[in-house]
Amino acid sequence: MFGKLKEKLKSWAKNLSKKAEKTEEDGKTLKKSSEKSEKIKEIPLPMKFEVGKEKFEPDLEALKEKVEGIKKETKTLKKHAKEKELEEKVHEIEEKEEIEEKQGFFAKLKSKITKAKISEKDFEEYEEDLKMILLENNVAYEVSDKIIKSLKRSLVNREILKKELDSEIKDSLRDSIENILVDPFSITDKIMGKKEKPYVILFCGINGTGKTTTIAKIANLLQKSKLSCVLAAADTFRAASIEQIKVHAEKLSVKLISHDYGADPASVGFDSISYAKKNKIDCVLIDTAGRMHSEKNLLKELEKISRVCKPDLKLFVGEAITGNDSVEQIKAFNSSISIDGIILAKADIDEKGGTALSLGYITKKPILYLGTGQKYSDLEIFDKKKFVEKLGL
Repeated sequence: MFGKLKEKLKSWAKNLSKKAEKTEEDGKTLKKSSEKSEKIKEIPLPMKFEVGKEKFEPDLEALKEKVEGIKKETKTLKKHAKEKELEEKVHEIEEKEEIEEKQGFFAKLKSKITKAKISEKDFEEYEEDLKMILLENNVAYEVSDKIIKSLKRSLVNREILKKELDSEIKDSLRDSIENILVDPFSITDKIMGKKEKPYVILFCGINGTGKTTTIAKIANLLQKSKLSCVLAAADTFRAASIEQIKVHAEKLSVKLISHDYGADPASVGFDSISYAKKNKIDCVLIDTAGRMHSEKNLLKELEKISRVCKPDLKLFVGEAITGNDSVEQIKAFNSSISIDGIILAKADIDEKGGTALSLGYITKKPILYLGTGQKYSDLEIFDKKKFVEKLGL
């Protein structure tokens, strides 16, 4: 998941580090010529010395003049050495500036060669590549755009230590993705927190997303939390839908309220709530017929169910593998009944992860659970940090 994006960013960071190291090595060749100029110490001379039988006295004044001459010459050499050193440093700076102009994305160096600065122009050079990788991972276009802009704000014009480039880029991308997703709430906490029972949950979604199986998983979850529930077979349209939910109810030993096929689904939900009130049941789970987001009449029917049953929670059940199609689906359902949360089925076979990002961003609503198999226990609480880790970030 997102491995291609991670590897591309890592290679750019590595390329920058190599260029910065080369620039650093080029600056280690200065000051060698000035080391030959050392301080001259005066050597004490004997006042007299003998050569054979003759005695000589040295001309001290002449020697002193020579010493002074050597000192002046040494001082001149030191001056030239400093001028040479300064000239070489200026040349070194000019070379660095020339290198900076030639370096690419994530590789602009500022005055300190151990740091990198990413310019806006450099980022834009690779912006489309990054967006294409996100789109290939089922991230909707507007969500990809949001992630890229967030990444740009966090990286452009920032000084980053070259040894931390890879981790900084990866951390910035991870933060951008995490900020898109809303933290989930606990359904059981909400049920326990309501004083007047029952707590009513309405499930909706398109055909074939595993909605009925997901409802059975939620019923199993509530039972483990010592919460009672009743199932409402409000899908009176699809053939064998009542039989399907009845099988789940029997396996879980949960009460099922159903009417004949073709009956008003809103009345099924209403009767289920009445039964729960009478029998002091904690929660009502209302199954509804799957409908395409383009079927306006069926969406109006869903609006009626919601209006009559007044659910405390409205959940959209989608497929993690749907991709960009899920965006249009959830927009229609959200516009119709204003959903409160999302459950994504078939997350165990989703290799990309873009659907979760897209739905979370479009609705600004939390993803509560991921369906990870066919067993009742295959329902995983959505954790955005864990989710991002699975993306390889």
